[in-house]
Amino acid sequence: MQWRSIVVALVVLRLTVSCLLWLAFGLGPSWGFNFPLNFNFNLHKIELFKQDEVESAKANSWSQRIHGHGDAQSRTSYASTEDSPKKSYLNLFEGDRDEYDRRYSSFPDTLKIKMKGMAKDMFYFGYDNYMKYAFPEDELNPIDCQGRGPDVLNPSNININDVLGNYSLTLIDTLDTLLVLGNVSEFHRAVKLVIDTVSFDKDSTVQVFEANIRILGSLISAHILLTDPKHPFGNVGLEDYDNELLHLAHDLAVRLLPAFENTSTGIPYPRVNLKSGVPPDSINETCTAGAGSLLVEFGILSRLIGDSTFEWVARRAVRALWKLRSNETGLLGNVVNIQTGQWVSKQSGLGAGMDSFYEYLLKSYILFGEKEDYRMFQASYESIQNHLRRGRESCNEGEGDPPLYVNVNMFNGQIMNTWIDSLQAFFPGLLVLNGDVEEAICLHAFYYAIWKRFGALPERYNWQLQAPDVLFYPLRPELVESTYLLYQATKNPFYLHVGMDILESLEKNAKVRCGYATLHHVVDKSKEDRMESFFLSETCKYLYLLFDDDNPLHKSENKYIFTTEGHVVPIDKRFREKQWNDLSPCEKVVTDQETSNGPFSNNSNCDRIPEERRYSLPLKSVYMRQIDHMVGLF
Repeated sequence: MQWRSIVVALVVLRLTVSCLLWLAFGLGPSWGFNFPLNFNFNLHKIELFKQDEVESAKANSWSQRIHGHGDAQSRTSYASTEDSPKKSYLNLFEGDRDEYDRRYSSFPDTLKIKMKGMAKDMFYFGYDNYMKYAFPEDELNPIDCQGRGPDVLNPSNININDVLGNYSLTLIDTLDTLLVLGNVSEFHRAVKLVIDTVSFDKDSTVQVFEANIRILGSLISAHILLTDPKHPFGNVGLEDYDNELLHLAHDLAVRLLPAFENTSTGIPYPRVNLKSGVPPDSINETCTAGAGSLLVEFGILSRLIGDSTFEWVARRAVRALWKLRSNETGLLGNVVNIQTGQWVSKQSGLGAGMDSFYEYLLKSYILFGEKEDYRMFQASYESIQNHLRRGRESCNEGEGDPPLYVNVNMFNGQIMNTWIDSLQAFFPGLLVLNGDVEEAICLHAFYYAIWKRFGALPERYNWQLQAPDVLFYPLRPELVESTYLLYQATKNPFYLHVGMDILESLEKNAKVRCGYATLHHVVDKSKEDRMESFFLSETCKYLYLLFDDDNPLHKSENKYIFTTEGHVVPIDKRFREKQWNDLSPCEKVVTDQETSNGPFSNNSNCDRIPEERRYSLPLKSVYMRQIDHMVGLF
């Protein structure tokens, strides 16, 4: 008797809930919910549904649908006109439609000035304490107020030794940031310190990629800014300067060249010893980004000194990687054997191990005008859209789930895991450079929602579990960079609010006695005693530029791009002229039809954001709420 009463009560409860859902949303019990991720209607959870209805709801949730192939259906809304509910499930996210407008639609000039000052103070708090407590060592330990150099007692500690070469890394990496902040006198002092104290004749084994982007790129950038008065900060030349920074850059690049020797594919070894070359015990495996993101710095150096060697080896590595892409998907893997050309890791994505490879295909084209670079970028971008992208077709219109780029098997496009990493947050900025501003807006909103939830970006975030997989945040700049570039493209005050949120989070969660510390755990906000050089070189720089509309970079008639380490590089005619014959005139790496629709051509879609949208939300409130819910904000 008691059992029958329970059954009757459950049936009545189910019918009651069904009626309520029908009245509220037009949803009957036979329709599954198209909720993103693992959204379970929280009134009574999923237990109220029959088991077959549970499976139906799961099949229609984003966490299930996103595992599909990268075909047209998986990239769009998944809702057919025959089977769609009478009311869109997006109605669940409408709520107070003015909430986001009230919060984000304006940003007073007085607040912008305050945030600019806050970003400037943040930089100098880190920089001054580095100079006081750490220089000439590579990094500052901001909690203990001490310097940090290579871990000489443990050569296998590559987390430290790949980056720190005992060459005053943080000072070199921040040279052009001093000019961005308008401090010419400190820039001159720092340049003199580098000239007088830095040597690369060290028994240090470093990662080629890190030495290239942090050291070589900064030396080249500072040299260009010193020697060319028509560039953004005017004539900031240093008396008696005799190209010493360029000579240092050349010396470092020569010491990195052994990485390209004795490799049967042309893909470089990941590490070199600055004195002795490739270590005898060096591994034969490297990541795609590490081997394929040398072309900007090596190419500029070659064109500054008239020696094709550096550009040639960097371009040969890019071509070698390009030849190894999948014939089926056009995708590349994550880790490759430099001797055999076999893929060690078949994961293809936009984050760690692959990110700057795509970035430098486009930026190399912008700098050097080599059509081969843009054809490779276009083909890569098409493969990314076909196989990595999930979600509705349009960012700001229609039904379905918000766009997301997942990690897949390079050979078949099948999803490999359910996490993304924080380095992927660079991709909206790259989309802006390519003119795909609408897509950039939607993807950026996803990373910002994660930031809002945790006050940082966890190194890995599991979109299915709505939780971090890897919990630390080392003060990375990628989200700030994309925020800055989107603001430059749209001038929408929403992005100033994003920058303010990031600034305030860093002040609250990362500031310690002598600088800003890596967050060990984004939930409990425990810290690690490390402030990586990119915090000053990139994170602080992009935050300052976001709020400084009158910066010379923004007012100059000349155009600039930033390297993947945030160093300022002019788009200059002299970098589009080679002092030598074509590197490989007979080699046709890419045979796609040439296109004039480059990222800065007359046919570009850079102007896709209408003027009337400049001061409305970049993303409709309903979609913002949908994304916020997707990461567990409500």
